[in-house]
Amino acid sequence: MLRDFHAQTPMTKLLSDITEVKCRDGKLYLAATLDCFDGAIVGMKMDGNKRAELCKESFMSAVRRYGRTEGMIVHSDHGSQYTSRLFRQCLEASGARQSMGKVGDCYDNARIESFFATLKKELIYTLPLTQLSREEVKRLIFRWIECDYNRLRPHSGNEGDLPPLEKRHAHCARIRAA
Repeated sequence: MLRDFHAQTPMTKLLSDITEVKCRDGKLYLAATLDCFDGAIVGMKMDGNKRAELCKESFMSAVRRYGRTEGMIVHSDHGSQYTSRLFRQCLEASGARQSMGKVGDCYDNARIESFFATLKKELIYTLPLTQLSREEVKRLIFRWIECDYNRLRPHSGNEGDLPPLEKRHAHCARIRAA
């Protein structure tokens, strides 16, 4: 799976990683789960720590939202959260397979790193973070991902530059019509 960031159907290949944002009252960590099918952020969890539970909950939020895990590939880096017993057991119990790139090779997780760069450029760096609490920043990030990124923002990786969830809805409509 190394550097193969494409999927023909939803929820077959996911990418996951963590980023941090410095707020007035400390760091906020965002674990995000991206679907390679359409580039949608299908799961996320934010907290003031970056323990394995954060990554597990990001993955589980994707599963609760969209289902289907048997045979799914979940790709991440070698961070301690992703190599933890908790995260591995969660994937195993869900029927998902874990994939990790080479240690120190940032290109193996480039697509989700690109998402984080977009998030920071379009939202985070525009905010007065020293004046905002973690809770305020959480709400802003959630709204940006769910309302802007997933639903409105053109995505160059999708045919016709469709926003992620528009591509997903079109795919589901084709399946229902068949």
